[in-house]
Amino acid sequence: MKIKNTILDFSMITLGIAIVSSAVYFFLIPSSIPVGSITSLAMVLATFIPLKISFITLILNVGLLILGFLFIGREFGAKTVYTSIMMPVILGLLEILFPGYTSVMGDPFVDMICYIFVVCAGQALLFNRNASSGGLDIVAKFLNKYLRMELGKAMALGGFCVALSAVFVYDVKTVILSLLGTYLSGLVLDHFIFGSNIKKRVCIISRKEEEIKTFILNTLHSGATIYEAMGAYDGQTRREIITILYNHEYRQLMDFLARTDSDAFVTVYTVSEVYYRPKILPPPADRS
Repeated sequence: MKIKNTILDFSMITLGIAIVSSAVYFFLIPSSIPVGSITSLAMVLATFIPLKISFITLILNVGLLILGFLFIGREFGAKTVYTSIMMPVILGLLEILFPGYTSVMGDPFVDMICYIFVVCAGQALLFNRNASSGGLDIVAKFLNKYLRMELGKAMALGGFCVALSAVFVYDVKTVILSLLGTYLSGLVLDHFIFGSNIKKRVCIISRKEEEIKTFILNTLHSGATIYEAMGAYDGQTRREIITILYNHEYRQLMDFLARTDSDAFVTVYTVSEVYYRPKILPPPADRS
């Protein structure tokens, strides 16, 4: 079973890297807009160094891996090493299969938008398998360890620095598009990763507690927790129902509350992740 899961993991990671590499080759490189990534840095360097972008990307990734192992430690694991090597390999394969590829869209801005959506889909697939495309992730770990910077901010800083490197090669318009693309890619990636997991935490204080609880349990087939709460103004004790729902369940609940108790006090929070590990109870002892 462990071998089967490993094969599935690396198959999905390979698919994710293939999607990311395709986005880079078919949209990012033809647009000549270096949206923050190691491959974008390779695009800038390729204007000074007579090497293919795939080979420069390989040199950068391997160099960062070596530095990471020397100064950060063995925190990367097989997945990071695999993705860091596979990315330039697939890029090199695309360079052989589609030599001299030019933009189909014919518009750098449209190319950039297409790149963002495709690459974020591939990165989301990687993150769901606890992997990444390497490159700037390693730079972010450097900043995290030596400058005590949060990983999210470190990733953003690395991306914007790469985007700003376009100033040495391209015009002001391209630099602005690079910065904009880097920012938008972060927003879209958050949507791909967290958007499908968004839930609502609904807190309800109502005189119709039993009806609401029954609706949540039997109609929505969801769980709920009930707390005792004391009002600060009158000192009276009331019971508060708290439940976590998907968006469509939340709409059903709000429709039910409008019909059942329009005076109910309801607060709603957005929840991006819920962790729940049910305890598996041991089987009862055999008393025969």
